[in-house]
Amino acid sequence: MDGLLARGDTVVVIDNLSTGRHENLAPALENGAQFVEADITEPQALGEVFAEARPELVFHLAAQIDVRRSAEDPAFDARVNVGGTINLLDASRAVGVRRFVAASTGGAIYGEGQVIPAPESHPIAPEAPYGQSKFAAEGYLELFRRMHGLSTVALRFGNVYGPRQDPLGEAGVIAIFCGKLLEGGTPTVFGDGLQTRDYVFVEDVVAANLAAASSEATGAINIGLGVQTSVLDIVASLNRLADSPFEAEHAPPRLGEVQHIALDASRAREDLGWEARVQLDEGLERTLTSLR
Repeated sequence: MDGLLARGDTVVVIDNLSTGRHENLAPALENGAQFVEADITEPQALGEVFAEARPELVFHLAAQIDVRRSAEDPAFDARVNVGGTINLLDASRAVGVRRFVAASTGGAIYGEGQVIPAPESHPIAPEAPYGQSKFAAEGYLELFRRMHGLSTVALRFGNVYGPRQDPLGEAGVIAIFCGKLLEGGTPTVFGDGLQTRDYVFVEDVVAANLAAASSEATGAINIGLGVQTSVLDIVASLNRLADSPFEAEHAPPRLGEVQHIALDASRAREDLGWEARVQLDEGLERTLTSLR
């Protein structure tokens, strides 16, 4: 939102606030954004919003992102991530949207990394329904491109982190650990903590979305730093920023979690002119500062 408003765009935000917080929208609303509380699983409500707003660009960032919930209730996961995407595509087609940029996932779609960093051609082998639903949603983006001429692109993000990510909500490990550090708590590491992810700062993700909206690229494009970072690496980095010892306690591993992955962002550099700028240490410090 901030990036769009900064360049003078008219912005309408749709969110059901099931996991988000209204206060995170406050800066954007103060700068002229409009907020509509609606659910992407309700096609009639979406159609009404789109008919009134007549958007030129759509950034589809709404999703069910909890891997554990996807394993417990795959039908709900598919209803949001697949059905919700179809509803947005239908609403976009109906009003002549010029470009549709969707947030997808790198690690959850590829599953266990057979080639690291993983290119977009990596075998598709999700370890949980969440990855499967996001891959299915990508298929509908391509289908609407072929059937209706809707210009679509899917950005396969690494693990996004940064300011405004709620450490008490549906957050990633970095936001949760930063929250624990500030409250003097103990971070919980599931399994041995050696599992690796590709952590990409939210500012870089914003830049990737804007670049994708301005491009003609279609299909799936990886958005990541291209570096493997373990959970224990994050604990160690935060420990260096802490005023008192910050040490983890271990819990049993969780079902459906990939052990090792990082993303090859070569296509993003070539087709979008994008690459990650913020390294992990800087991103951790900025995230922690935003929560103080």
